[in-house]
Amino acid sequence: MEGPTPVSALIHAATMVTAGIFLVIRCSHLIDLSETTLKLMVIFGVLTSVFSGLIALGQWDLKKIIAFSTCSQLGYMFAICGISSYSLSFFHLTTHAFFKALLFLTAGYIIHMYSGEQDIRKMGSVIKLSPFAYIMMLIASLSLMGFIGFSGFYSKEALIHVFYIKSEFNQLF
Repeated sequence: MEGPTPVSALIHAATMVTAGIFLVIRCSHLIDLSETTLKLMVIFGVLTSVFSGLIALGQWDLKKIIAFSTCSQLGYMFAICGISSYSLSFFHLTTHAFFKALLFLTAGYIIHMYSGEQDIRKMGSVIKLSPFAYIMMLIASLSLMGFIGFSGFYSKEALIHVFYIKSEFNQLF
């Protein structure tokens, strides 16, 4: 479904992500009763994360790339819920909301700057046209990647650490 960029920012940064993951977090006491459910959550979360990231690599539309990135982040949050680390999933949900909102709002500005063009192959020299938009997109992208010092780093590093600890003690499967 397509819509105006500010609406996409709201949906992908807050509403859509919050609703599904928050429901899983709120039902954690029921989910923890089934080991099979937890294992399936890890499997489907990891698969969602990987496949959404791969699909994003083949896109040329700026908003679609960011949207598939959101699906990938949902996979991370779902997988971390599968190892019963709900507070960490909520932490990543919160950091994700901030950098994804910044990404979408900056993308909307850039699309407007290019007269409605969303194809990234037809974009270039954003740093020359609008250094502010370039810096904002850079900050949001670095946070999304989990670069050191940005909010995404702290949530993703904790996520990787918990997965490592669980797998080290064979508690994952």
